[in-house]
Amino acid sequence: MTTIEGSVALVTGGSRGIGKSLVEALYERGAKKVYATARDPRTVTHPDAVPLALEVSDPDSVAAAAAQAQDVTLLINNAGASVNANFLDSPIEDVRREFETNFYGPLLVTRAFVPIIERNGGGHILNFHSVLSWVGLLGSYSASKAALWSQTNSLRLDLKPRGIEVTGLHVAYVDTDMAAHVDAPKSTPESVAAQALDGVEADAWEVLADDLTRQVKAGLAVDPSVLYAQVAAQV
Repeated sequence: MTTIEGSVALVTGGSRGIGKSLVEALYERGAKKVYATARDPRTVTHPDAVPLALEVSDPDSVAAAAAQAQDVTLLINNAGASVNANFLDSPIEDVRREFETNFYGPLLVTRAFVPIIERNGGGHILNFHSVLSWVGLLGSYSASKAALWSQTNSLRLDLKPRGIEVTGLHVAYVDTDMAAHVDAPKSTPESVAAQALDGVEADAWEVLADDLTRQVKAGLAVDPSVLYAQVAAQV
């Protein structure tokens, strides 16, 4: 079982939204140190957090962050983008940009920190997915999150023998800047952070953080025409 008390965590995108709530919750559960990353580390406001500059899609930035955070035992890949490029009409560069942040970004960070976590005696990785990992409603965003879900499942098999557990977090709408335009039920960042860390401490493979996410996951075995009709009625 993973123990957060006494751990050293790194949260990508740790200056606002769910990332900020994760930083707060980690300290509440007794984490010894939390690196909160942001493109501009001056935006990190938690008084105890260690601000760290990081652009997850930039290999040099990732390498620099890893060089400064050699004591990490818990990695949380929370940073993400919401470009929502249309596959037929949007510039292909927008599709690539979504994947650079949502798929390659977590992969770059994970590859940099796995040797560190392993050297520190093992630990845990939490990847932030979405209910849209399973439903293609937002073009490149849905596709990038589906790819990250698959990456997480593969990494779990690769990292288990190396003493590193992997959890995937799936969630629908959360009351953050990213979903400010959405008129639908939303989870609070604090609730999502709490459920995510409960899953880490239980070594859960997946955390389904709200009713819509649980409904969509349960419906994956039905015909796609049924699943998409159910989801469309709720968004």
